[in-house]
Parts: sequence; C-alpha cells; structure tokens
Amino acid sequence: MKRLIFSILICVFAWGVKAQEIDALFVSMPDKNIPQLEDAWRKDLVDLYKSGKEARLKNTMNGFSTLKNLTSDYLLLQVTDRSTIEMKLLPLVNNTNVICLVKTVNGPVPDSRIEFFTTEWEPLAASDLFTPVEANWFIKEDADKQYGFSGCCFPFGYGFDTVQFKSRKSDINGNIHNTSVSGPGRP
Repeated sequence: MKRLIFSILICVFAWGVKAQEIDALFVSMPDKNIPQLEDAWRKDLVDLYKSGKEARLKNTMNGFSTLKNLTSDYLLLQVTDRSTIEMKLLPLVNNTNVICLVKTVNGPVPDSRIEFFTTEWEPLAASDLFTPVEANWFIKEDADKQYGFSGCCFPFGYGFDTVQFKSRKSDINGNIHNTSVSGPGRP
C-alpha cells in the first residue's frame, strides 16, 4: 500500500514539473543581451506569436522587432532590419540544458557570434562546449583554392588578421580579369 501511495505521489509531482521551454527563457533573458526589447515586450511578442497574430513590435531603436519562429526549444527573432537572434535549447547530461544564443548582424557579409548560457543566464565558456575548426575545414579538397579566400580563421568571431578575397570576372567583351580585395579583419 505504501508503494502505491508513493508511486501516485511521484506521478503527481512529475506532472507538475514542467521542463523549461525557450519562450520562458526568452522572456527572462537579461536586457543586456537584447537591449532593443524589454522583458514585457518580449512576453508580448511570445503571446502574439502563440495567438497566431503577427508578432511584431516597435523596439527602443525606433525600428521593429519580429518573432519569426518559436518552438519548444528554438526561437528566431528579427531584432532589426539587419540583425537577428537565434536561441536553441541544447540538451546535456542528467536532463540539464544549455542555451545557445547566436547573434547575427547582416552587413556586407553576415557576422555571427555564438554564446552559451545556463538556463539561469549564467555565461558558459564556448571552449568547454565545442572545438573551433580551421579555415581549411570549410574548403573542399578538389576546390580551386587559387580563387577562394585566404587569411581567415573560423568560426564565429574567433578573429582574423586580414581577409583576402580573390575572384575572376569577365567584362562585356568576354575578357577575364582577376580581382583581389583585402582588408583588416576583426580584432
């Protein structure tokens, strides 16, 4: 009899415990991670999205922020016309989760930064969660490397000294010209 009562109590408590979903984490995100939207506005975006309406609100930068996609473990927010934030809830051992936050700014070339947090928004070292790869990892073995790019170190904001892009262009008469553009990289 004691086992039956104990089993019933465990089932009742297990039903009451809800796994943390990305929408609650988005609303509780510290304002320093997304200064364009206060927590009340983030909650309004989630509510609008869940009700099937367009989840778009004016932000503090006098632009508009739009919640584009929301599932139980993923969120895509168009923060401004040129920037997005993606959040993904990643599982770890023992039913714990990590928040992966990807901030992308779309300039001439999109630039993304990855950050990892606990579900209490404590920062985690990215080096503890993944190992960056060399630039050559992104280039196929049989690709023509002469006209590719060089001087980069990948990925996600690990920095590079210079960037050099090489390409071949043809003019209106069909003459082929080699072009090269280089410039300083990220600090």
